[in-house]
Amino acid sequence: MALNIPGLVVMALFYLLILGTGIWASLRSKKEEKKCTGDGMEITLLAGRNINLLVGIFTLTATWVGGGFILGIAEATYNPTLGAVWALMPVPYVLTFFLGGFFFAKPMRENKYVTMMDPFQKKYGNVLASALIFPALVADVLWVARTLVSLGGTMSVILDLPYVYSIIISSVVAIVYTLLGGLYSVAYTDVIQLILIFISLWVCVPFMMTNPHSVDISLTAYNATFQAPWVGTVELDEAGKWFDDFMLLALGGLAYQAFYQRILSSSSYTQAQVTCFASSACCLVLGIPSVLIGAVAASTDWNSTSYGLPTPYERDQAGSILPIALQYLTPPYISVIGIGAVAAAVMSSMDSALLSSASLFSSNIYKNIIRKQASDCEMQWVIRISVVVVGLAGTGLTFLDSSVLVFWLVGVDMSYTIMFPQLVCILFFKVSNGYGAIVGYIMGLVMRVLSGEPLIGLPPAIQFPGCRLDKEGKLTQYFPFRTAIMLISLMSILLVSLLASIIFNKGLLPEKWDVFNVKRRQRAAAKVADVKRTNSGKEEAAVAKQLLDTTSC
Repeated sequence: MALNIPGLVVMALFYLLILGTGIWASLRSKKEEKKCTGDGMEITLLAGRNINLLVGIFTLTATWVGGGFILGIAEATYNPTLGAVWALMPVPYVLTFFLGGFFFAKPMRENKYVTMMDPFQKKYGNVLASALIFPALVADVLWVARTLVSLGGTMSVILDLPYVYSIIISSVVAIVYTLLGGLYSVAYTDVIQLILIFISLWVCVPFMMTNPHSVDISLTAYNATFQAPWVGTVELDEAGKWFDDFMLLALGGLAYQAFYQRILSSSSYTQAQVTCFASSACCLVLGIPSVLIGAVAASTDWNSTSYGLPTPYERDQAGSILPIALQYLTPPYISVIGIGAVAAAVMSSMDSALLSSASLFSSNIYKNIIRKQASDCEMQWVIRISVVVVGLAGTGLTFLDSSVLVFWLVGVDMSYTIMFPQLVCILFFKVSNGYGAIVGYIMGLVMRVLSGEPLIGLPPAIQFPGCRLDKEGKLTQYFPFRTAIMLISLMSILLVSLLASIIFNKGLLPEKWDVFNVKRRQRAAAKVADVKRTNSGKEEAAVAKQLLDTTSC
């Protein structure tokens, strides 16, 4: 197959459009910086907490609808061992946004945090908060890697462009426009990217479904034709794994800084809620084309196409089924449009991951720990350098492994089993303290490693009920073990926190051993509560006096 010159031209125009939008947005951010009373770092990271509602919806949706979203749904639907019932992403994301809008957005906004790690730093101190920041940073770097891997595989199939070139070009473009204008550039390029994703995917679907090599997908939904029915099934002994994957996707996303970056950039709590609810609906709509493409691929006689036999699944290319289907089941000009959708999805997620990790490092590590007196200009440079370093790290990882699933799994796993229980405790349980956080952190990390992972060849040292060989001969946990680890970590944080609080408040151990100042912090909290009650009492007395005076008159 020769290099696809028309496709390269279209991709070049796409990248120029995105870069131009990013430059325009960076100029806009400079104008807003002159108007805004906040500091430059807040404008760069949170768009001055005044992002437009429509732009907010677009950027939150585009962040979640990435290359892994589009390719992963198509892969699960096509895979004869899975099927559409395992293509979970759109539905759990609805739960993510609703829970985020109803519960998590409020405490974050009321305290005017800049990142999701601010409450940890405020309550636990810098040392422990730094340890907790590490898994969040790693998850973002892996996010960058998996988005680039998905694009590299797609471009190499359709354009016959070397994997290395497609990775490097995409990485450079995303890094450059993220550097220029921070969240403004990311948000406004997300608008363009989401429009391209929507139009491109829905343009491809009719051509895909009317191609002469495939059977009507309504006939193959529940009937075996060229392979197992594409709807798939969830057997009773697989229900635990299905539930675990669902909860992983639904709750794991709540422990990503990229989510809170969009919430905190809204001008009000109401706007943040509307942004979440609207984005959930958009995710559902954008997931439909990938399901249809996977269904068509499962209903195709590949021997009648130029792809031939064995099938993509038998060649271990199920992860690339979307670009393969575009390449062999649609006209050339349509396949180029399809790759534009994948490229747009990848860029929209990658820039979010870049800015997310830059936010955590610059705000929580550099500004709050390394150089508290850092100037605004210095912080702008720290943010830029952080974006470049994370981009290079993520790009480098793509050359170590070409599996989207490996990067996705490790990143989301860390967010769900380690960060999510920590975030729930810090936001909703006053009893939580540093002692509980350390024990919960260690419990979550150790148990997750010992539970094994077949995708990276890690055998399980802990075998939960139902652990057995899967259809591909890999030892797999069919018990919802990730959810179990998350709950064990959550309970560990609360129980150890309560125990430590009792020990130090009752004087069972000397106060000088209280390295996390549990007793001192509770005294300070009690004083604050007394002051609030006193002030409230004075206000009530003043109101009562005013009413009495009015009555006597």
